[in-house]
Amino acid sequence: MEALKKAADIRTSVSVKVNTRTPLHKIRKVWRLYVLIALPVIYILIFKYLPMYGAQIAFKNFIVTKGVWGSEWVGFKHFERFFHSYEFWRLLGNTIVLSVYNLVAGFPFPIMLALSLNYVRNKFFKQSVQMITYAPHFISVVVMVGIILEMLDPRNGIVNTAIRSLGFETVSFMGKPEYFKSIYVWSGIWQNVGFSCIIYLAALTGIDPSLHEAAVVDGANKVQRMLHIDLPGIMPIAIIMLIMNTGQMLDIGFEKVLLMQNPLNIRTSEIIDTYVYKVGLASQAMNYSYSSAIGLFKSVVNLILLVAVNKIAQKTKQASLW
Repeated sequence: MEALKKAADIRTSVSVKVNTRTPLHKIRKVWRLYVLIALPVIYILIFKYLPMYGAQIAFKNFIVTKGVWGSEWVGFKHFERFFHSYEFWRLLGNTIVLSVYNLVAGFPFPIMLALSLNYVRNKFFKQSVQMITYAPHFISVVVMVGIILEMLDPRNGIVNTAIRSLGFETVSFMGKPEYFKSIYVWSGIWQNVGFSCIIYLAALTGIDPSLHEAAVVDGANKVQRMLHIDLPGIMPIAIIMLIMNTGQMLDIGFEKVLLMQNPLNIRTSEIIDTYVYKVGLASQAMNYSYSSAIGLFKSVVNLILLVAVNKIAQKTKQASLW
């Protein structure tokens, strides 16, 4: 009995020591993984969470010399100013239309490209298509807009040259407000479709090959295999991507839109992001509080859309973020 008690005490003491050393022991064992994840975590903390401290200037009459804490609280004054501005509905309408157009037109193309490449057996052709479709993603926004302007130039652009050769009059594409959204969206699809399909190609590799083998034995063709095996297999990833894209509905970015703007198309090209840039940084007034209030409003709307779409996905028994 005494021997059994001693053995039990030894096991207890050893287990206590192991348990006390477990967290540190695990960290030491996989320290390389912690180092690897440290950079993105630091990036998120510095560029995503720390700037939240400055969001309070949206509720203040911010003066640089007084600082954030020294500036006077004004509550929702800047929000009310934006909501009652004659620019509000035009900015909101242009932003929503451009975002929805971009989402609806651009979302299916990466999926279709991934499904097509998945059935290509010629390795050289597949790699060539991948390189050609991926390459535009790495072109800078400034260069991309320069290419667009050169191609659509009314005098020497390749598009108008082709139109003239067919006997039609040239078209000033960048001078017509109704063409702006289509030019923006379809040039963006051309630039990003190849890179966006990478995640769907990765998802397709996770589909069990035995499903395709059984379908081939049953006489299914490639289209039927796409519809009944591949699409259901990548649908959870597609739903997640749709939720994330919807959560960035109003966050279009101002660089490309600003570079494509001109006095002739400003009626349809002015969006919330470009307006925030102009009133917050480009104007002489440097109205930081007003621009911060507009940016905070946009972020709140994006959060509401993200939560709503994620909830709808949960209700329909689809994949969701949480």
